[in-house]
Amino acid sequence: MENVNSAVETLVQSSNTMFILLGAIMVLAMHAGFAFLEVGTVRHKNQVNALVKIMTDFAMSTLAYFFVGYQIAYGMDFFASANELTQNSGYELVKFFFLLTFAAAIPAIISGGVAERAKFYPMLFASVLIVGFVYPFFEGMIWNGNYDFQAWLGATFGAEFHDFAGSVVVHSVGGWIAFAAIMVLGSRKGRYRDGRVIAFAPSNIPFLALGSWILTVGWFGFNVMSAQTLDGISGLVAVNSLMAMVGGTLIAMLVGNKDPGFIHNGPLAGLVAVCAGSDLMHPIGALVVGGVAGGLFVAAFTLVQNKFPHFDDVLGVWPLHGLCGAWGGIAAGIFGSEAFGGLGGVSLMAQIVGTLAGTAIALVGGFLVYGSIHKLVGIRLDEESEYHGADISIHRIGATSMDK
Repeated sequence: MENVNSAVETLVQSSNTMFILLGAIMVLAMHAGFAFLEVGTVRHKNQVNALVKIMTDFAMSTLAYFFVGYQIAYGMDFFASANELTQNSGYELVKFFFLLTFAAAIPAIISGGVAERAKFYPMLFASVLIVGFVYPFFEGMIWNGNYDFQAWLGATFGAEFHDFAGSVVVHSVGGWIAFAAIMVLGSRKGRYRDGRVIAFAPSNIPFLALGSWILTVGWFGFNVMSAQTLDGISGLVAVNSLMAMVGGTLIAMLVGNKDPGFIHNGPLAGLVAVCAGSDLMHPIGALVVGGVAGGLFVAAFTLVQNKFPHFDDVLGVWPLHGLCGAWGGIAAGIFGSEAFGGLGGVSLMAQIVGTLAGTAIALVGGFLVYGSIHKLVGIRLDEESEYHGADISIHRIGATSMDK
């Protein structure tokens, strides 16, 4: 009997390891989506830079999170022997891999906002600081109970802050850090003349669409596998993700007048918003949450582009991740409640306070990191380099053989 129990325990451990490993691989694949979404949106002369940034940011994020960030968030390091690290089928190692893919999404989000005008190495160093210190500080507060913030919310409002898959922890924090980086950088040359917007058309709509589709498919690993173990998996998360994606797509289509850029960002807006409460909401509630996010993205992106000339957010990452992520955190407190068909156990006030805390930490951390680096070494390309494009100026090669 003892051997049977041991075999069952080993099977459960190895199954959980495989489950979260598949999630890590799916979210890793999403970074290709970030890359192609940016490649398709930026001008042709900045396509190589977009691809290189996503790849190198991920590599540096891995080092920052492995050696510093994961310990700040969860109090665990990897300096033990390999024999210890492989306990429980190496589950803790794969859990790190899974959570790393979330952490590395922060620089990928920021990359789209600051595209076409940022220096390479200073921005890469900023990514290390963000993933090593800023992001894990808030991540640990919410997902590991650090600094008793969750305990205080529970005692004060009757429930802790609920963010199942990172509407606020990942997306809103990433979007608001990007807000700070965009403000420090300033707008691209030629973007605004006499107070009027000069349109920079996307270079490749098929690449933009490909990026959106890769992100959308990977998001089901992002959300569903946030359960982290097989016994926690819920089909509700999958269907809520689906409904939010559909809601975001259709409302973005209607509000955005069939613009392909809006249509392909609409599902992403819906998915950002549903992350927090995807394990609690009724599917109809998720549809509404995603629809609101799709409309919010189109409205906020259009407003910012036309009315705030110094805030040049190339891919619209602040409205997509910052605003839609914040909406998702608050929406979990509304549509996750039993009154709106959800499973309950959430507090609207706790959701509001937690969302505001994430926003504040992201803004302070973002301005501190990007402002300091800008003062010390500068993070903006010079005017001539920006004119020629980051591909030639930084990487000495264009996206195609015809580029010089």
